[in-house]
Amino acid sequence: MIRYAKPRDVDEALALLGEARWKILAGGTDFYPALGNRPLSENVLDINALDALRGISETETHLVIGARTTWTDIAKHELPPAFDMLKQAAREIGSPQIQNVATISGNLCNASPAADGVPPLMALDVEVELRSLAGSRVLRLSDFILGNRRIACRPDEMVTAVLVPKASLRGTSSFRKLGARRYLVISIAMAAARMVTDAQGKIETAAIAVGACSAVARRLSNLESSLIGLRSAAEIEHAVMAASLDELSPIDDVRGTATYRHAAAREIVARAILGALGLSEAEAAA
Repeated sequence: MIRYAKPRDVDEALALLGEARWKILAGGTDFYPALGNRPLSENVLDINALDALRGISETETHLVIGARTTWTDIAKHELPPAFDMLKQAAREIGSPQIQNVATISGNLCNASPAADGVPPLMALDVEVELRSLAGSRVLRLSDFILGNRRIACRPDEMVTAVLVPKASLRGTSSFRKLGARRYLVISIAMAAARMVTDAQGKIETAAIAVGACSAVARRLSNLESSLIGLRSAAEIEHAVMAASLDELSPIDDVRGTATYRHAAAREIVARAILGALGLSEAEAAA
């Protein structure tokens, strides 16, 4: 018999996870469409009553985003400019009705290659907190998402928070997304860029991630290194166009070919970087 449970606190939820296998239900915006016309075949653990897992708080070392925090919560919360890319992505995740209930942990646990929230979180160097009855552990986001629809979460664990290191609160950021239309669309390619500059306006630190162009969103570490010390839009544009982008492995599908995705990724990466730095494309072309 299929079981349904709606625990009132995290300890109760962990106890249930320790005794049986459950499908965790948070916002439900991916959960229900994935069912289609099929009946439920797994126990359902509804965590929507766990208020302790919703909201944004701060410790000495991290900004802590609770697992049940919605994209509307994130878009409306007062955060430093390094989070602008995450707020911009939050407004791209479905309609406002979806954003009101869809959660940050759901976007990660669904592990879609086209998850809009993943590239900005990757550019923020976030870590994922998982808890079970046995204790808690923390994984880097790149170690948590293993592939298309695959995550490093054991059956007795649940994601309880996303942790943003305070070192990642520096800089300015921007998010760019390409789809077949402007709104309510799955990405063909997307890019998030967080840039830290020195007093002369030269790039000191670069964090760039691309989604929908690999089974998992990827950081462009080679490009990041090549941008250090650059300042002008023209220099940055040249560096992006010269970069190999070997980290990406796009596929052909109904939304676009691998060749198109690779070219599109290069263009939106350039736009994301320039946007983060407050530079225009016209300056790059000049």
